[in-house]
Amino acid sequence: MDMNRKKFWVFVAILITCGMGMLSSCNEGTELLEVNGVLEEPVVNKMPEQLEKAFAKSVKVHPFEIMNDTANNVNVSGISELDGGLSTEGFGIMITRNDISTSFTDIRNSRQPKAFYDTSANALWLTSCVMEGTGTNVEQLYKFQFGSNDIANIEKTIEPYQMQQEIIEHLRYSVKGEQITFYGDGEKIVTAQNTVTDMGGLDAEQPIWVGEQISYNLNNGKPRVCFVPGVKFTTGLVLTYVDMPTISASIDYEKDGSLTLTDFKVENTGEGK
Repeated sequence: MDMNRKKFWVFVAILITCGMGMLSSCNEGTELLEVNGVLEEPVVNKMPEQLEKAFAKSVKVHPFEIMNDTANNVNVSGISELDGGLSTEGFGIMITRNDISTSFTDIRNSRQPKAFYDTSANALWLTSCVMEGTGTNVEQLYKFQFGSNDIANIEKTIEPYQMQQEIIEHLRYSVKGEQITFYGDGEKIVTAQNTVTDMGGLDAEQPIWVGEQISYNLNNGKPRVCFVPGVKFTTGLVLTYVDMPTISASIDYEKDGSLTLTDFKVENTGEGK
């Protein structure tokens, strides 16, 4: 058998072997897969009816400072108590500009909200934690504008389910052994090395999820969304975030007002968690 024919039949044998699944490394790590979303619907945070009535009747509130921009006379506070020491149960934000205060009683103030006033755009950005718990930290993002009367008005709200679905549109991953590589719009972001060995291995059908860890870096008036993918193992009942990176992306708005994500980066590799 001449050398060319021999090479041909070797090539055919490799193709057949891959097709029969006998050579698992042929396709391992090359297919880009879609991530899954934890949130099944928009997150609704509505204060209890009795607390809403107490807010309406309260004459004095007890605030705590979140941001104080003295140069621009803009202050953001959380409301911790109402008259008589009644707890607000984590509800209530007060925004003050030039001594004019506007209250937003339905916005949550737990888990250390962040705020930034963008002087050039006359805009205030605010984060609010709407879901929290062990392994869960989900923020909602607000953009406020000030009118000529210094009253704050909500211009934009980015709800967690909306952001989760946008992340799913752009994020892909591949698996090769214990290495999980993440891609944003087809470009490699980062590779994570799984070190968990006592959970039965990665779930075969849906191993990577997003939605439980969504926060924001306000970044001087140009917010970036930050998220941590969670891993589902064959024997795990909850998602695991050990070894998983924190990934961020810029938030851009289309002409129709819809948002899109660009410029994916790794903020933290996840090593050493």
